[in-house]
Amino acid sequence: MMSFLPFNIPLILQTSLRLALSTILMSFAWQARVKELPAKPWYLAAFTSWGIALFECLLRVPANRIGHTGLSLPQLKIMQDAIT
Repeated sequence: MMSFLPFNIPLILQTSLRLALSTILMSFAWQARVKELPAKPWYLAAFTSWGIALFECLLRVPANRIGHTGLSLPQLKIMQDAIT
């Protein structure tokens, strides 16, 4: 699988960095909904969280696809759980 990066980064590092960034975004979406938006209408909190979750998915899906080219499914799942 081709990477969009101009230099060669090891497969495990690419996967783990993308998974870590997606976990950070998902945590941010949760915190924003729970802590930062309690006085706002529920639909504003939902759309804000969904907007952040969209970017989380744009990182997680490629991370899983890239990781699956060199890791087995159990290895990839363990990596995801360890990062989370």
